[in-house]
This record gives sequence, C-alpha cells and structure tokens, in this order.
Amino acid sequence: MKKYNNNDFRDIDVGKTVTVYGWVNKRRDMGGVIFVDLRDRSGILQIVFNRGYLKNNFELAENLRNEYCISVTGELIKRDKDMINPKLPTGEVELLVHELKILSEADVLPFNVYEEKEINENVALKYRYLDLRREKLQKNIILRSKVAACIRNFLNDKDFLEIETPILCKSTPEGARDYVVPSRVNPGNFYALPQSPQIFKQLLMIGGFERYYQIAKCFRDEDLRSDRQPEFTQVDLEMSFANDEDVMELTEEMVHYVVKHIKNVELDRFPRITWQEAMDKYGSDKPDTRFELYLQDLTDILADTKMNVFRNAILNGGIAKCLIVKNNGDKYSRSDIEHMIDYIKDFKAKGMAWLKYDNDMFNGVIAKNLEDEKLAQMKDRFSIDNNDLVLIVVDKPNIVYQSLGALRIKIANELNLIDKDKLNFLWVTDFPMFEYSDSEKKYKAMHHPFTMPKNIEEINIPQKCLSQAYDIVLNGYELGGGSVRIHNPKIQQEVFKALNLSEKEIEQKFGFFVEAFKYGAPPHAGLAIGLERFTMLLSGTNNIKDVIAFPKTQSASDLMMEAPSELKIKQLEELKLRLEENNE
Repeated sequence: MKKYNNNDFRDIDVGKTVTVYGWVNKRRDMGGVIFVDLRDRSGILQIVFNRGYLKNNFELAENLRNEYCISVTGELIKRDKDMINPKLPTGEVELLVHELKILSEADVLPFNVYEEKEINENVALKYRYLDLRREKLQKNIILRSKVAACIRNFLNDKDFLEIETPILCKSTPEGARDYVVPSRVNPGNFYALPQSPQIFKQLLMIGGFERYYQIAKCFRDEDLRSDRQPEFTQVDLEMSFANDEDVMELTEEMVHYVVKHIKNVELDRFPRITWQEAMDKYGSDKPDTRFELYLQDLTDILADTKMNVFRNAILNGGIAKCLIVKNNGDKYSRSDIEHMIDYIKDFKAKGMAWLKYDNDMFNGVIAKNLEDEKLAQMKDRFSIDNNDLVLIVVDKPNIVYQSLGALRIKIANELNLIDKDKLNFLWVTDFPMFEYSDSEKKYKAMHHPFTMPKNIEEINIPQKCLSQAYDIVLNGYELGGGSVRIHNPKIQQEVFKALNLSEKEIEQKFGFFVEAFKYGAPPHAGLAIGLERFTMLLSGTNNIKDVIAFPKTQSASDLMMEAPSELKIKQLEELKLRLEENNE
C-alpha cells in the first residue's frame, strides 16, 4: 500500500529515502540523466534517473514512455536554485532514484493525458479512463466527493438519517419519461427506475422517521443538454413537523456550510422573489442575477397602439416586454439583430421588433409606424438615451418570458456582463400550482400532485392557485427544489379532482400512496438539490459531464461500454419479449 502522496514532499523532507508510485506524466532525456514528472492523484513529483547512480536499471529508465505505471525508491534531494519550479508545490525537491520497477506499460495514447487542451468529446468519452487521469477532471471528481462528504457531515449533525430507497419501483407516468425494466418472473410487467425518491421519502415520514436524507440515484428518459444527464444524483431530504420556512432555513445553512468548506467563502443570506416577480423581471424561474439587464413592461403603452400586430396580440391575452441594451446599440448591426430574431424563434416567438436611439431620435423599422406619443412614453419611462437598443416581443406570456429570458442571457454573454467569479444564490417561491399543457390541452401539476396549495380556496381555479413550492437557484441554474407536501386526504382528493384524474387513474397510479395517508400522516416538507449541478457550478465548468466519472453522450450513449446494446435472443425469450421488425 502507498505510504506517501507525490504532492506531499517539501524541502523539510530532504534526505529521506522513500518509495513512490504513479504514472509517467512527462519524460525528458538529457543523455546521462533522465527527468520524469511522476503523477499520482495528489499531483506531481520530479524524479531523476542518473546513469552513475542507477547503474543496473538505467536501460530500463531509458525505455520509459508516457503513462507507464511505475514505482521508484530513492533519496529526496534539494533542487539546484536555477531548477526550482515555483508552479509545483514540490518544485524545490526531486527524488534521486536508485531502484525502478515498471508495474505496467502503456501503448501509444489516443491523446496526451498531460495536456489540458480540448479534445474531441467522443474520443474523450470512449477512452474515459484516460480522460479521468487529466488534472481538470480529477480535481472535479475529487471536488464532488468533498461536496458529498460536507453534505453528509452537515445533515448527520442535524439528526437526519441516511436511508436508501428502491431503484426498481412502479411507473407513474408524470413529467419526464421513465426508464423501464422488464420483469422475468412476472412476464409482461415492468419496473420503472425512479425519477426521484419522492413517494418513498414521503412514506418514510408516514413511517415515523421524521428526518431523512439520501444522496440518491435518479433516472429520466428526456432530451439531454449541458446540465442534464439520463442518470443523475440528487441530495434528497424530507422533514416531518416542518413548514417551508424550516426547509429553506436548513437548506440555506447547509449550502453556506458547503461553500465555506469547499471555497472558503462566507455567503450572505439568500434573497427571495416570487415566481411571478422572477418571470416579469428576468423571463425565467431560474434567473441569473449576476447582471442587470431586466425585462421591461410595455403592455400598457402598446395596448391601444394603431399597430395592429401589437394591439391584437395584447387583446388576445398577450403581453409586451422589451430588453433595453444600454449604450451598446452600435455593437449590433441589422444582420446581428436578424440573428437574434432567428434565435428567439426557437422559443416559439413569431418575431421581434426593435428600435435604436441615435442622434436624439428613434430609428428602425417600427419607428416610422409607432405613434410619436408611444415612442415618447417609452423614452421617458426607461430613460432611453443615445446608443441604446430596444428589443420588443409581444406574444403569449410564456412565449415572451422564454424568448426574452433566453435572449437576455445570450446578450449578457456577448457583452461580457457576467461576473464569472460570483455565486449568486436566491430562492424563488410561490410557484403556480398548475400549468397548462398545450400538447395535452389540460392543466398539469407544475411540480407534482402531492404539493400543498397555498390558497386552498382557489384550488379549482387553476390559473390562480399558487403552491407552497420553492426553488433554490444559483447563477441561472435551478440548483434544487421542493415543497410542503399534502398530508390531508381531503386536500389530496381536491388536487386530483382539479387535475381531472378519475378514481381509476388515482388507484392505478397512486393507490398505495393515497391509502397510506389514511393512517395518521404528519405534516412534512422537503427538497432535493442536484449534486452534479451544484458541483459543476462550484468547479467553474458549464458542462455536467465534467463532474461525472462516466457520463453519457447527448444521445444517452456510453461510448466506452458501447451501451445501450442489443440483447441476445435467449435473454429476450427469458423476459417474454419480442422485438418488432423494422421494415424500413
């Protein structure tokens, strides 16, 4: 077993004889002397092979290549003054080797492990075990371990119990698609992999455990992006005899604890805004508050304009919002603005109007058609000045929010408005209880159907009813979310009724769960934080793959293991499954 880490040695260790292990990171052959940077998980130690000192093994040292795994024994000596490397913690010492053992050789590598330059992602994922040797990834994975350890320490000290919940469970098709697993002993039946431990943790509260947590594996069969993977890990917690304030206070204290231990940063209290305030101001329920480029409201100004395209959209329930890009209008040409219009069309916006203010006057396509008094109102309300650019979207509220919210982030990145060193946390509260699904033509639970309504008297007015739900947000990412849960069977039935669920559907999806609430369920509330997303933001990367040891591609494939893969006919027969033939 290793006794030393390569990064541990300093000038006070000079004169010690030690044995160290690791991989050949770099090798420099100077003729009679060979220098090797020996890398282990902790870092790098320079080792020296001298022909006069290593008489019996020098030929072996000459055959060393990058990523050979070796052990060496020698004496720690002080480097010459002109050879000190201030970039390395071990830069004042080196190991003069008198014994070398090659533990395993390495073929020619598909990429250089010691280089931090970007490499093709598919190649990196195919040889992930090599990619993991690189300094950046190793630091990120170690950071993830430390974050998880901090969370465990904090919650254990708060009298929480770590309890595992099942991976094979029942499919309850709500939200994202389930990953399903066929049952061999129950042909034609399937398990689902949990999208979260939501039902189980509430059952644990009914079971009397009062304070639960778990660093839980979760699975969702959904479209992927840079901050999402098909399998992910969440810090899941639940508390009995607690309300929303209790959960938010404890979570905030936990995050303060983690950030202090990981980054030695003392955080302030997290500000709070309602969901509606977040949408109106930022166009997002996970706003990035590190910069001040806010959505401004034009609905009252344009409601009676003679421009039919604006007036009719507002009469049909739409709103008018704009972004005002201060003192940067000259940075955006007409072509640039056309690219912006194409960009927001991905968010279902039909178009975007724009105005530039230069030489004390508005110009742009709509400047000639919009009434002078409307232009004057806009100028006065928003203190529009020369070189300002006004970007206007008029549409249904959700389309306006989504398109301008996304454009806000795009512009901030283009103009370098974001302070990348900031950690801006906040709470978003008072979410709508229900949201309308255009595809299904009905209202669905915005979080899940077990969330406690805030105004129970309006539970049958889905567009007005709010929930006791809350999200914790960091730098424009939803870090986690939770809610007060329904523990009253009558309220639960009212929510099911508002969702138009039949008795048969309730029984099929949640029968055992509803039954449990008949036997003295305590008030309870909880929250879940994405461990990978939290680690990603603390590490400074914007790609969740950088903090997962073995991630999937955007198509949910594992290039290293070549998964998913076909099953043999015998396996399918055991599962009583048959694949349909593709005749295309």
